[in-house]
Amino acid sequence: MKFVTRAHARVDRIACAWLVHRFIDPTAEFLYVPAADVMRVAERENAIPFDVPNVELGHRDELCSFDAFLEKYKLEDPALRSMAAIIRGADTNVLDLTPESAGLHAIADGFHALQPSRFINDHAMLRAESPLYDALYEYCKTTA
Repeated sequence: MKFVTRAHARVDRIACAWLVHRFIDPTAEFLYVPAADVMRVAERENAIPFDVPNVELGHRDELCSFDAFLEKYKLEDPALRSMAAIIRGADTNVLDLTPESAGLHAIADGFHALQPSRFINDHAMLRAESPLYDALYEYCKTTA
């Protein structure tokens, strides 16, 4: 599978890529491109667009793209459902949605602050943050 989304990924886009690699397709490829190019690249590369307006795997009402992935791929794991609420709060700036949302938002900001320039390498960011989402998943397994 191949997916495409906006460059300079933050909470929801990183979490979605983590989710795909862990629970849907460990060999999936992710393309990070300028927002204006997502749909053109999706068509050219036969890739699934996500976290952009008017796509199946995007925000709907108060739900974020992580929620859309859970729905589309029928992932009913209670820990993933708990993660979705945390991610939704951190991504949509409803930081009090869960007790953990503000912390996830702060940690994501910290990862971005670690970057040496404003041109973030999204693949490196995904590699760096994946253990965070592994840990969050384990935490949610104990609280779900």
